[in-house]
Amino acid sequence: MIHKILFKYHFFMAIIKDFKFNFCHSNSYSDSVILLKKPLVVYYRHLNDFAKQQLVKDIIFNNIKEAETPVVINFSSKDKEKKSKINTLLDSGEIKSDLKKNKIKLKKKYRNKIKLDSKNISFEQNFVQEDDHLDLDVAKSLKLSKSKKKYKIEKKYDYTDNQAKQKDKLLNKQIVLDKHLTIKKLSDKLCIPEAAIITWLFLQGISVTINQVVDLKIATKVAEHYNFHVIDSENIVVSYDKTTVDVNQFLSESLHQYFQRPPIVTIFGHVDHGKTTLLDSILKTNLVSKEIGGITQSIKGYEVNFEYLNKEEKIVFIDTPGHEAFTNMRLRGAEITDIALLVVAADDGLKQQTIESINYILKRRIPYIVVINKIDKIDVNLDNIKQQLTEYNIIDKAWGGDSTIVEVSALKSINLNLLLSAICGLAKTQNLQASNLSYAQGSVLDSYLDKKTGTVATLIIKDGILKIGDIIVSGNLYGRVKNIVSSDGTKLFKALPSAVVDVWGFSINPKAGWKFKIVSDEKSAKIIIGQNQELYKDNLSISNVLNTRVMFSNYQEEKNVKIINIILKADTQGSIEAIINSVANIAQKKVQINIISTNCGFISSNDLEFAVASKSIILGFNVGINSSLNQKVKKLGIVIALFDIIYDLLDYIQNYMLSLVDPEFDQQLIGKAKVQTVFKINKGLVAGCLVNYGKLKKGSKISIYHNQDLVHEGLIDSLKRLKDDVDEVSEGNECGVMCSSYQSWRSFDIIEAYELIEKVKVL
Repeated sequence: MIHKILFKYHFFMAIIKDFKFNFCHSNSYSDSVILLKKPLVVYYRHLNDFAKQQLVKDIIFNNIKEAETPVVINFSSKDKEKKSKINTLLDSGEIKSDLKKNKIKLKKKYRNKIKLDSKNISFEQNFVQEDDHLDLDVAKSLKLSKSKKKYKIEKKYDYTDNQAKQKDKLLNKQIVLDKHLTIKKLSDKLCIPEAAIITWLFLQGISVTINQVVDLKIATKVAEHYNFHVIDSENIVVSYDKTTVDVNQFLSESLHQYFQRPPIVTIFGHVDHGKTTLLDSILKTNLVSKEIGGITQSIKGYEVNFEYLNKEEKIVFIDTPGHEAFTNMRLRGAEITDIALLVVAADDGLKQQTIESINYILKRRIPYIVVINKIDKIDVNLDNIKQQLTEYNIIDKAWGGDSTIVEVSALKSINLNLLLSAICGLAKTQNLQASNLSYAQGSVLDSYLDKKTGTVATLIIKDGILKIGDIIVSGNLYGRVKNIVSSDGTKLFKALPSAVVDVWGFSINPKAGWKFKIVSDEKSAKIIIGQNQELYKDNLSISNVLNTRVMFSNYQEEKNVKIINIILKADTQGSIEAIINSVANIAQKKVQINIISTNCGFISSNDLEFAVASKSIILGFNVGINSSLNQKVKKLGIVIALFDIIYDLLDYIQNYMLSLVDPEFDQQLIGKAKVQTVFKINKGLVAGCLVNYGKLKKGSKISIYHNQDLVHEGLIDSLKRLKDDVDEVSEGNECGVMCSSYQSWRSFDIIEAYELIEKVKVL
């Protein structure tokens, strides 16, 4: 059997004397096939020349077929416009002459011989992956499409093939639904046609379109209708074993130099358990005093140097907010961290966000250290905290477990060196390495709009080196790095792995949580952007989900829902995300919130005009408004509210929603009276009554019964005692009652008087 190696998109020439073999070389991109013992497919689009040369030597020396005359087939296009024409170059003169007569036959012959085994190593950009279905893709790629129609057929085939694969995975009929999603996304998850789902929902009285977002209750009912078992995402054990290997790991160490990078340590814990105070004590700073409201409201990075085993070690700390609104920030911290610090207050124990953090850590199998803080306080029971931790299988080493628990006092700097030593020791066991030659890659922690300098992205580098002038790609955005500033405000020419830096270079704010990487040139960046365009186009923003969602509760009881339009301005993307997440958790059965615009930066004149056109209120978080616009705000009558603490902003939204809720009342019986006689005056009929229970009050609601049948409901407009107007008449007294909306009084009618007590408004 003939085995081959296929090189795509790039060319280079290498002479291997031992085998007297030459790679074909041309001035255009070429595709060559070499006969090998073992089949390998190599995409080396982003390898440098030395790496290509070394890789080729390794593969050929170990795998090339021992033949007297090696055969090289060049499938390069001679004419770019005529891609279907193939040139075949052979060393043998006889074959060459025959080929001139029968090009088509030879082309088909060698094409048919290309059949790779199932195990192929694919070098694509910066990673290697195993592909069991590469045979079909390679065979298709050699035969170029001749018309748009054929291209569409192949795309359709790929789509149906992917659906078939997805159906195979769903044979067990289990599915995880953990967020709002569109009908189209739900259809993809269930492998059920959109039309079928829309039709079934319509028959249930729920009218939706393909792009509308449904809540979890509706999505769950649809899944259950099609016999799916909806399971909780928390019960899923996520495997983080890499199915792909980075190209840097595949190449030999002679191509890349590795060094020990600093550990990234993320601090988790409930609000007010002393996370920032702990950092202050370690960094010898006063960060707490700079935090508005005494709480952390953004994700930040800090670096500290510590002497461990007579060697200076660097540790990078990531401080996460503890407030429940910042769930996504804590999740991002869990995704990028090497070591987790779980801070628990000795006087408070395990709380909601503590348990949430424990779930993050255990689910992702993150190495962790538990820090019991505030041990300097009187009457704290440390054993009780450790006992609570055992419920989550976190057992101290002193108790026979495998978890490291360090008892500290951040306020009095007790046992801080012990904690730092534990972090360094745990980092050594992780063997954290990075390359100093590869392009940088990592994650976007946050982004914001600087009034003077423009869009700024806060990045954390996981591998490689970031330099000024690099082309950076994130999501469907790219730009050139213009400026790099470290976490302590120092301007840098380059940033090393594990560094947290602010970068100027994007024209638009990248989303917090997006991955980023550096590429060699703008052409490569545009290719990646093109590939990512559809992916990020379908990625619904949470504000869109909030505005367009269809809720099951709205179909259970028909009510007139009022709508608030909000324009939200905040300092960072992370703040916007946290606010919208919190707003999404507010009950909206009576008042619906529509966030029609979200942006970073100060409130501008355009925002005011947009607010007038859309009848919106403007909410600002950690931003301001130019004093020159104050007069315009008063003139236009726009509601603007500015906040610097997220608690206050959320309270304002809830109170504003409550102000739009129609009042509801409870009726409380306060008295009964019996009509003795009826007489007429100029204003109408008056009922002469005897109060036999409680009292009658002017303005109170009354129900009038005749022979135990309710005949009218109204209000007491006038109440007289003898000839005097009075506000109320108590039990045992006679009075005259007049109700302008009722003129059919009869003797022996029964009057029941009620006092209306307004209910507490709820959403």
